[in-house]
Amino acid sequence: MGNLHGTKSLKKKMTASPQRDNKKKLPQMCKVNMEDHCGLITGDMEPVPLKSISVTLSINDFVAGVSATLNYENEEEVPVEAIFVFPMDEDSAVYSFEALVDGKKIVAELQEKVQAQRNYENAISQGHQAYLLEEDDYSRDVFSCNIGNLQPGAKVGVTLRYVQELPLETDGALRYVLPAILNPRYQLSEQSANSCLNIKTPIVALEDLPYTLSMVATITSQHGIERVQSNCSLSPIQYLGHDKTSAQVSLAEGHKFDRDVELLIYYSEVHSPSVAVEMGMQDMKPGSLKSQSDKMSSFTWCDDFTFSDKYSLMGSPSAMVSFYPDLPEVECSRACGEFVFLMDCSGSMGSRLSYWNDSQLRIEAAKETLLLLLKSLPMGCYFNIYRFGSSYEKFFPESVKYTQETMEESMKRVKHLRADLGGTEILTPLLNIYKGPSIPGHPLQVFVFTDGEVNGTFRVINEVKLNSKKHRCFSFGIGEGASTSLIKGIARVSGGTAEFITGKDRMQTKALASLKCALNCSVEDISLSWDFPPGLSASMLSPEKTVMFKGQRLIIYAQLTGTMPQVESSGEVCLKYTLQGKSLENRVTFSLQPKTNASFTIHRLAAKSLIQMKDLGSHETSDGEKEDVLNMSIQSGVLSSFTAFIAVNKDLNQPVQGPLAHRVIPRPMTFSNLPITCPYSTGYRSSYHSGMLLGGVLSKHNVSAHRSVYDGEMLNACLSYDSIEDTESMSVMEYSQSSTKETNLQNDHKVCGENVVLYLVSLQKANGSWELDEELTEILGTNLEDMKAANPAKDQDPSVWATVLAVLWLHANGKDLKCEWELLERKAVAWLHDHADSSIPMLVQAAKSFLELSVTPDDLVF
Repeated sequence: MGNLHGTKSLKKKMTASPQRDNKKKLPQMCKVNMEDHCGLITGDMEPVPLKSISVTLSINDFVAGVSATLNYENEEEVPVEAIFVFPMDEDSAVYSFEALVDGKKIVAELQEKVQAQRNYENAISQGHQAYLLEEDDYSRDVFSCNIGNLQPGAKVGVTLRYVQELPLETDGALRYVLPAILNPRYQLSEQSANSCLNIKTPIVALEDLPYTLSMVATITSQHGIERVQSNCSLSPIQYLGHDKTSAQVSLAEGHKFDRDVELLIYYSEVHSPSVAVEMGMQDMKPGSLKSQSDKMSSFTWCDDFTFSDKYSLMGSPSAMVSFYPDLPEVECSRACGEFVFLMDCSGSMGSRLSYWNDSQLRIEAAKETLLLLLKSLPMGCYFNIYRFGSSYEKFFPESVKYTQETMEESMKRVKHLRADLGGTEILTPLLNIYKGPSIPGHPLQVFVFTDGEVNGTFRVINEVKLNSKKHRCFSFGIGEGASTSLIKGIARVSGGTAEFITGKDRMQTKALASLKCALNCSVEDISLSWDFPPGLSASMLSPEKTVMFKGQRLIIYAQLTGTMPQVESSGEVCLKYTLQGKSLENRVTFSLQPKTNASFTIHRLAAKSLIQMKDLGSHETSDGEKEDVLNMSIQSGVLSSFTAFIAVNKDLNQPVQGPLAHRVIPRPMTFSNLPITCPYSTGYRSSYHSGMLLGGVLSKHNVSAHRSVYDGEMLNACLSYDSIEDTESMSVMEYSQSSTKETNLQNDHKVCGENVVLYLVSLQKANGSWELDEELTEILGTNLEDMKAANPAKDQDPSVWATVLAVLWLHANGKDLKCEWELLERKAVAWLHDHADSSIPMLVQAAKSFLELSVTPDDLVF
């Protein structure tokens, strides 16, 4: 009979402290002679049963449907249990899990998680093949898949399916990511030690990742497909029609699943509103969620939900409404707001933004980002900066008023930021921010920058949610492997925005775009009204939307109740909102003939939206909310923290015999260019310094690795975040406030492009002006005497002439980075109007002539 070895006991065994092993050999995958072993094996000479992953992706407008098949083969002489821990975007609504064994399909059932785990344990103890898929208890973006009692020589393909809304980038692209990278999460408590993230995972060399990935993506949109971009090699795009409303792309053959796969899809038009109506399940009784409005032409946001009957959600037609208003930019009061910047300075911030290109170190990008943010703040607002890791430090005891003095002091401290604070403990500094006094007339806006490697994600999200009435949170996930559950979760519950910085993305660009949102007036008083034929009404399934920013898309789910028309008819939905006291609206008319969809995409996305409102894991969710989430999950078939998919194959000719070998599938994990000091050897640099680790759970308090690969004590000493040295990387930003900056500029003529722009920015005063001095002449390529002589308004403050020159130079030489200096330019122009309003046109013409620039008036904002 197969060994009894359930998931909970498995986690305890697989996370135990590794035994000492004095071999101290490097992690590797080995290819050996076929007469001894078949296929790829781990450094412990154990074959890896996962051979390939194939993904079929179907994108329809802004919704993705994904089918991912994991192909396993047992090449050993004993039965095995394979465990695969993998990441998935937290917005994914997983609704199907099935296995294909010898041509037979075994469909899994969604059950309460503890019951499913018990059934899995019982099945494998009785020698049956069993399959378990579950979401981690501590983070919505981590999943584990167990394949139990895979017989010698057996092959099995397990397929999971999910649907997902695709987020909108600032440039209008829709972004789909198939995550590969799952970085370690810093442990907050002993409770989280039971997380599936802490299962020991084999470490392998990058080039020997033992499974490959294939992916075919079909994209359809009524708006027309302009182009598709990716961070991976793709086949040429194939349009499936003359109107370019359908296209297909695929990953290049032989792709290793060693990085996140990102697709950016650009449509010809994204602002058009739309409504899709989907038929409910025919074998389920229509119903309605309790506490919903049944009145025609009005609605109540779904702040809470319970169930009036067993078939309430899936039995009725559901509608998905999408609005993307083209909002004007309306700047709020210049001096309004308290801005707190929370910057991750943990050891992992010493790595590069992307392993796959020669990108900046994360900490250097963070420093430049803080410089731009500081320069872009309006005079009279309040601000503070926190740096955090295992501990935290703040620049000021409390938020201070933004002045030249406080800005300069902050600049000096930003210059010395290092990735030297160990692990990633974000909760404590957040609590410190929340307990601070509110500043009347200055709403709190918190900007969180982190690579997201934190455990206890739900605890952090819950704390942000509890304080959501007093602030908004703008979050930034840095690099591959950042937790989508953390980054999206804290933004969603606080009414902010979430951004991810990967590949060639610039942290500076995305941070300044979010600051622009925070400074602009947001849309308020959002309401929705419906116009239906008699007898039909809409009940809201979406949580209340209290604020919306320019460039954001609004997606709303509703359940249609009552009698659906038997003949062709239409309905209308109207989105109303106010912007700085002005009432605006968007209307869209749509067909009331529901379309059938075998995947029930809209219903399941609506269910996922409802589940996300209450599901904060087993330790942060109340008993009443657990019951609601469990009921919604079971009824909709969408996986949650409290449910799991279980399938058992009882049709084997005889039960599996003999001991059960346990095989954990290696997974990619980035620690790119992480400088690590090993105390066992002076000046030693780990072999991981310029590469990628695969597997392992590496954090300040928990280091697990394959026991025969590294001695646990040595691995802890070599790879602990606390032993990370920071590498000094002088950037142009560090010329600011430095006694050597003039020498650096004179001696290093290779400084150009974005670095020169950054240096010019560093010279700007808090009020928006520049001084007429030698430092400015270095950038403009002139001398101080000529610059003073060319000033047509010598009786004015010389800073007026210097500021005009600086702004024109930015327009002529920094166009590609305009989104990063646009706010500080806005501040400069406002200062000019206050000090030289009538003479600005004359000054601009003189500056164009002096600098010999061809900048057109349309380029300027004077």
